Amino acid sequence: MAERTFESQMARLEEIVRLLERGEAPLNESMKLFEEGTKLSASLGKLLDKAEQKVTVMQENMQGELTEQPFAAEEEAK
Repeated sequence: MAERTFESQMARLEEIVRLLERGEAPLNESMKLFEEGTKLSASLGKLLDKAEQKVTVMQENMQGELTEQPFAAEEEAK
């Protein structure tokens, strides 16, 4: 399965929230939606953390140039 974009994951999470707020789904389906939403929330949090780390690396460049540099978290994941 191809990795979903931040935007597509956010759209799905918003859809899940709407479905749960309506309260029309049976309990079993609501539990599945809640579980999927929890996983999406964690995934989105990780994506935001990575983006924040990249911004921080770019801001900390001593020469005033914006350059993207790998940081330890990405290197360890490979």
